[in-house]
Amino acid sequence: MTRYLADARWFGGKGRDYDVVDVQRVATMVGPPVVTIDVLTVRYADGGVELYQMPLSHYPEPQERIQHAYLGAAPGVDPAVAHTYDAVHDREAMAVYLETFDDTPANASVELGGLTFHRLAGHELDTEAHSTLFSGEQSNSSVAFGDDSLLKVFRKVTPGRNPDIEIHAALTRAENPNVAALYGWVEGSTTDGRLDLAMIQQFLRTASDGWDLALSSVRNLFAEADLHADEVGGDFAGEAERLGAAVAEVHQVLREHFGSASWSGREVAAAMGDRLTAQIEVAPALAEHADALRGVYDALAALGEDDSAQRIHGDLHLGQTLRVVHNWKLVDFEGEPAKTLADRVLPDNPWRDVAGMLRSLDYAARAVERDFAFESASGQQGAADQLSFRAQEWTRRNRQAFLTGYLQGREMSPAEQTLVAAYEADKAVYEVGYETRNRPTWVSIPLGALTRLAEGAAR
Repeated sequence: MTRYLADARWFGGKGRDYDVVDVQRVATMVGPPVVTIDVLTVRYADGGVELYQMPLSHYPEPQERIQHAYLGAAPGVDPAVAHTYDAVHDREAMAVYLETFDDTPANASVELGGLTFHRLAGHELDTEAHSTLFSGEQSNSSVAFGDDSLLKVFRKVTPGRNPDIEIHAALTRAENPNVAALYGWVEGSTTDGRLDLAMIQQFLRTASDGWDLALSSVRNLFAEADLHADEVGGDFAGEAERLGAAVAEVHQVLREHFGSASWSGREVAAAMGDRLTAQIEVAPALAEHADALRGVYDALAALGEDDSAQRIHGDLHLGQTLRVVHNWKLVDFEGEPAKTLADRVLPDNPWRDVAGMLRSLDYAARAVERDFAFESASGQQGAADQLSFRAQEWTRRNRQAFLTGYLQGREMSPAEQTLVAAYEADKAVYEVGYETRNRPTWVSIPLGALTRLAEGAAR
C-alpha cells in the first residue's frame, strides 16, 4: 500500500519523508466484486498529518485486465477477497457505485456497508454506461460513465463537509446553469469524524477548457502581426464577458444561499503583508516590489469594514472553467488546496475570485509571449517589445470584457478598484513564490505583473 501510494499521481506527499501510521476500513460493499474503502493516515517527518482514501476491489483470482492497478495478494484472509486492486481502475467496482446511486431515491439517502449515498432529483442515471478513468487528474480520481455522468473520488480527505459538494448542491438546487449539475454524493466516517468521499455529477463531454481557449486566442493574435486583438478571428473578448457574467451569477446565488459576513480591509491587508514577508524569504526578487505592494495593502486597509464577505469559489482561474455550447461552467469548488478545510469554507470577498481570473488572463497572454520569444530566431529587442505590446493589448481587452460581464454594465467604484488591485497583487506574490520553487524560468511572468502594478499605482 505504501509503495502504491508513493507512485500515485494524486498523492500530495511526494518528495517528503512519511509513514502510513494507520489504516481504517470505513466501508465494505459486497458487490460483486467486493468493494472496500480504507482511509490511510499519513504522518510526515515534519509532523504534518494527512488522510487519503483508498477504494479497493477484491477478487478470488488475479484480474489481468486491471493488473496495472494491482496492490497485491492478502495472505491469510478470505480467499474470496485475496487479490486487491485500486477500484477506480475497475469497471466492475465502479458499477457498484453507479448502481447504488441509481437505487437511492431522489432527495433521499441510502446506507450501505458503512457508506451513506445521497441523491438529488432531476436526472436518471444510465446504469448501462461503462466507466472510464481520467488519466490526467492531479489531486482526485475522476471516472466518466459513458457520456452521462462523472464520479469524482476525493483522494485527500478531511473530516467535515467538502465545499465542492456543498456549493454544487446549493447551485444545483437553485438551477444555476453555470455549474455541472450535482446528482449525488457519498459520505462515510472514521474515528476522526464524517468524511465526504465522492460526488457524482453531470459529465460535460463536449466542453472546452477555458485555459486552452484563451491560449489559442493569444496565439491567433500573435500569428497576425498586422491586426489588433479585436480584429483577429480568435478574439476572446466575447467569451471573457460571458465568463464574467457567469461568475457574477454564481456569486449572487452563493450569497443568497449562504448569506454574508463581515469583512475587514485592515485584517485582510495585514494578512497580505504577512504573506509578502514570508514569500520574500522564498523569492528575494520580491523585495524590490515590497514598498509598492505595501502601499497597495495600505489602501485596502483604509476601506474599513463591511458585510461583503460570502462563500466564493476560492481558487478561480481559467483552468477551473469549461465552455459548453450555450454558456460557461465553473468547476472544482474545493478552494485552494494548500489551505485547511476550515479556511476554505470561510466567507471571503468575491473580488478575490475576480482578481484570480484577471491574473489568469494575464498569465495566458504572457505564457504565449514567452513561447513565441523562445521560438523567435531574431532575438532582437524590437521583436520582444512587439510581443510584449501585443500580450498587453490582449490582456487589457479581455480584462475589461470580463469586468464588463461581471459588473453587468455598471462602472467600478474606487473602492472596487482598490480591492481588485490588492487581491491581484496578493495573487501575484503567491505566483512568484510558486514559480520560484517549481518553475524558476517562469517567475518573470508574475514579477512583470508586479512591475506593471507598481507603474500603475505611481501614475
